[in-house]
Amino acid sequence: MSQLTRVQCVLAVPDLEKSVSFYRNQLGFTLHFEVEGWAFLSRDQFRLMLGECPDAMPAYETGDHSYFAYVTVDAVDDLYLEFLKNGVSGVQDPADKPWRMREFAIRTPDGHRITFGQEIKSRPDETPS
Repeated sequence: MSQLTRVQCVLAVPDLEKSVSFYRNQLGFTLHFEVEGWAFLSRDQFRLMLGECPDAMPAYETGDHSYFAYVTVDAVDDLYLEFLKNGVSGVQDPADKPWRMREFAIRTPDGHRITFGQEIKSRPDETPS
C-alpha cells in the first residue's frame, strides 16, 4: 500500500516578498528557493509553498476557512514565547483543550491562521478514556 511521505501546505499570498519575510523572520522558517511567483520554505517538518496571487480573495475574508494548518509541536509554550519575542501579532494565548491538547493560534499578515498544539500527557492518577 502506498504511504503518504510529506505534507506541503500551499497558500495564495498577495505580496510574496512580505510573506516570505514574515515566515523567515518571525516564524523561523528557512527559504529553500524561489522561482517566479513562488517561494518554498520549511521549518523542521512543516513544508510551505507560497504562491503570489495579488488578485485572490484575502484569507481573512474566508472566515473560519482561513485556518489552514494544525501543527503538532513538542514544546508549545516555548514556541509561543519565541513567536511573541519575534513580534508575531494576532496570537491567541496557549490554553489546555478538552481534547487533551495545549494549543495556541496565530494569524499571518495575509490573514491565514495556524494552530500549534502539544499533547497533554495523562497524570498518573488519571485513567485513560
